[in-house]
Amino acid sequence: MVSQTIIVKNKSGLHARPAVEFSKLAAKCKSDITVFFKEKKINPKSVLMIMAAAITCGSEITIECSGETEEEDLKVLVNAIESGLGE
Repeated sequence: MVSQTIIVKNKSGLHARPAVEFSKLAAKCKSDITVFFKEKKINPKSVLMIMAAAITCGSEITIECSGETEEEDLKVLVNAIESGLGE
């Protein structure tokens, strides 16, 4: 299991479009992935769970990956958040 804590940089947080992009990336990963935000445990392969978490700009989240490709999957997801998910 590997994890990393990062800050969400999108001006509007993980709203609809970034949530969809993040969910698509997570769905391609072979690892079991969990995002932790405040007291919430989020399955990032679900767009609705990401949006329901109301993750705003400046929020601190932790991405945790567990599985055979955990290192690679974590890098992909962290890079996506740090790059602003195309915004």
